Amino acid sequence: MWTMWTMWTMWTLGTWAVLFLSDVCAQTEQRPSFTCGGNLTGETGVLGSQGYPGVYPPNTKCVWRLTVPEGRVVILSFRFIDLESDNLCRYDYVDVYSGHTSGQRLGRFCGTSRPGALVATGNKMMVQMVSDANTAGSGFLAVYSAAHPHQRGEQYCGGRLEKPTGSFKTPNWPEKDYPAGVTCSWHILAPKHQIIEVKFEKFDVERDNYCRYDHVSIFNGPEINDARRIGKFCGDSPPAPVLSEGNQLLIQFLSDLSLTADGFIAHYTFRPKKYITSTPPSVTTTQPATTRPIPLRYSAALCQQKCKKRGSLEANYCSSNFGTVITAAVRGGSMFATVSILNLYKDGGMAIQQAGKTMSTKITILCRKCPSGVRRGLSYLFMGQADEDGRGIIGPQHLVTAFKSRNQKDLSVLKTQRC
Repeated sequence: MWTMWTMWTMWTLGTWAVLFLSDVCAQTEQRPSFTCGGNLTGETGVLGSQGYPGVYPPNTKCVWRLTVPEGRVVILSFRFIDLESDNLCRYDYVDVYSGHTSGQRLGRFCGTSRPGALVATGNKMMVQMVSDANTAGSGFLAVYSAAHPHQRGEQYCGGRLEKPTGSFKTPNWPEKDYPAGVTCSWHILAPKHQIIEVKFEKFDVERDNYCRYDHVSIFNGPEINDARRIGKFCGDSPPAPVLSEGNQLLIQFLSDLSLTADGFIAHYTFRPKKYITSTPPSVTTTQPATTRPIPLRYSAALCQQKCKKRGSLEANYCSSNFGTVITAAVRGGSMFATVSILNLYKDGGMAIQQAGKTMSTKITILCRKCPSGVRRGLSYLFMGQADEDGRGIIGPQHLVTAFKSRNQKDLSVLKTQRC
């Protein structure tokens, strides 16, 4: 026999279920409808890919322009991301820029790994999503908000720093590694007639001889300008203290889409200008002392060597600074060739041209007899060096071999390992 308590409990549960369903229906009715791009203003807001959480349409380019009140900076946080995955984000991707036009790109994102919070240097930000004709996903959902740069800039990835002293650090520091695929820019602004000193307390950024992948760049002034770059740093040794020439510095941290590390924390202090003459500066005013690749040139002695035809993939992969599978047409003699890239395992600073999904690069073949037997339309694995102009260089000591499907697995494993 049911007791009054049992009947009351069932009625209560039934009522709760009705209320819960009503609440869900109300939320469903209020769910925003996301369109392809738009202009968003205000203290905070939400943006999402077209049709989110449904599958985004193919062959689209959507642009959102975000504006928060003057004197604030825009902070963008991804709540969800699901785009076609690719190591280079060549197909479907989201680009985030500081500013509305011709701004600095803060990062390119794809796959399902959410980046850390992104901070513009001002009150404007642009988000652009591009999709191709093939694989799609659920897209993305992000929230933007306005922040006071002098109060909150240190807590996020980038921002404007104007206090006399302060700190900045990579996202997730010190709990875990910084995320892949982010760009952070800190603009430090001191009063006129003062300079800025920066000291890195802890530093651990993916190591590479030329800092081509993850790195920190420091520039005199408020913008990225290679002519005014103080240094480019990576590895696990903290850079020497840095002194600015004037009252502004820009620090940019970039991580690519592969390996990550602990990151860094740094501290800055405003100094009087006379500090430069009264204290011997310890900063290197050029790029850090890393060994640049020696440009290879044709020589009779070089081309008397035998062509390299054997050796393990691992040994050749680590001794070369690029590795790529190409379809090529190479004719005898020292020559320049434009080749189509099928797979890229490391670029070594090569200049890559891209039109849609088609990538190409320029390669110089130094010696008449090496490589030999390369035929048009077949696929080959090239491992060589890249010069300062981004052109691949192939000499007799480099490996050029026909690409076989069994190589794919070995190369994919090598790509994730340190040499």
